[in-house]
Amino acid sequence: MRFSVLVSWAALAVGACARFLADVYVASESSRAKAGMIDNIGPSGSKSSGAKPGIVIASPSTSNPNYLYTWTRDSSLVFKTLIDQFTTGEDYSLRSLIDDFTTAEAGLQQTSNPSGGVGEPKFNIDGTAFTDAWGRPQRDGPALRATAIITYAIWLLANGNGTSYVLNTLWPIIERDLNYVESNWNQSTFDLWEEVNSSSFFTTAVQHRALREGAALATAIGQISVVSGYATQADNLLCFFQSYWNSDSGYMTANTGGGRSGKDANTVLASIHTFDVKAGCDAVTFQPCSDKALSNLKVYVDAFRSVYGINHGISASAAVAVGRYPEDIYYNGNPWYLAVFAVAEQLYDALITWNKQGSLDVTSTSLAFFKQFDSSITTGTYRSDSSTYSSLTSAIRAFADGFLEINAKYTPPNGALSEQFDKSSGTPLSAADLTWSYASALTAFAARSGKTYAGWGAAGLTSTCGRS
Repeated sequence: MRFSVLVSWAALAVGACARFLADVYVASESSRAKAGMIDNIGPSGSKSSGAKPGIVIASPSTSNPNYLYTWTRDSSLVFKTLIDQFTTGEDYSLRSLIDDFTTAEAGLQQTSNPSGGVGEPKFNIDGTAFTDAWGRPQRDGPALRATAIITYAIWLLANGNGTSYVLNTLWPIIERDLNYVESNWNQSTFDLWEEVNSSSFFTTAVQHRALREGAALATAIGQISVVSGYATQADNLLCFFQSYWNSDSGYMTANTGGGRSGKDANTVLASIHTFDVKAGCDAVTFQPCSDKALSNLKVYVDAFRSVYGINHGISASAAVAVGRYPEDIYYNGNPWYLAVFAVAEQLYDALITWNKQGSLDVTSTSLAFFKQFDSSITTGTYRSDSSTYSSLTSAIRAFADGFLEINAKYTPPNGALSEQFDKSSGTPLSAADLTWSYASALTAFAARSGKTYAGWGAAGLTSTCGRS
């Protein structure tokens, strides 16, 4: 008994320390991350000179690597973050910037490009086509852009002052993207890392979400002719979505090609960017607290424990630096700030959902994940008024905070976030001031504070394709 008490006190002490360090980091990095994003949006951003209004530069870095371009994926994720802040009243000053974004994206959609459509991954920052060789098409961008703009459109409709604007200005942008997804979701695509040309779990996930919420918006504004098509292909996407599950090893295989293990940040990013708190811990849509998503998270994180020198000596149940995938050789393969933030965010999203529903479930699929925090845990449902629920959620929150602590340790004093940090020394490297890194910090911090955003219709969905 005495040993058990000592272990509990030790766990509390570790949790308190992680919480304090995370609190300090969030307090200092929040404003820097927000400013870092705004600095990279043209033309008024301090680091985005030459960019058209509403254009997001990936990074101001022009050599080793040159990221002074605008990617549809990155831009959409960045503006989804800003649109969420605007629509929840956190920052109403963002509206003109959001309108610039929608105008810019409408122009890019119709710019002639080598992909021949909206699947073109990147453009020059003046809005002209990038015509050099590249991994194209990339079919996640249209879905992510649609989701971002749909969020804005729904807010305008709810506030009674934008029906005409939504129908005449925003809907044509959204419809182009959704029509592309509807017609091309089952075609091969380069993944979000622009390396593997196959089917990609992240792409499938965000395409499914976009078509679901697109069908709902179309219904709301009377565009009934497209609803059936979107809904049908959303059902097909949800069916295909299940096929990525590797039941023998307990993780989602990130790509259907590429010759790698498939353990990849792609899957964690898919979970957080399709989070819908109303869906609870649904495994069909891979919600953050679902047994499959938790099992996948453990397999993914553990894949990096022996890969990076900075992880050596860290407990097998503690947070570690993570990257894109363990076989990565880009810049010799290193941790990515956004990947570390994504793990923390998934855990915070899980905690939000458990607290909302008042219980958590341990299944045979998620058992290994929970055993990290309680070696004697067994399968079952644990109510929020139980000591087991309290001890597990406290330990998981400390675990999540540990990932913020990792990024804090390797963030320079000025708060600047590059793309990566060195796997041996922790020194920031690759593209400086990566806009996506800043966005990932803000979404992780919001989740840590318990904040949720509008759902997209994930609740109650079922897959009838027979896969599990």
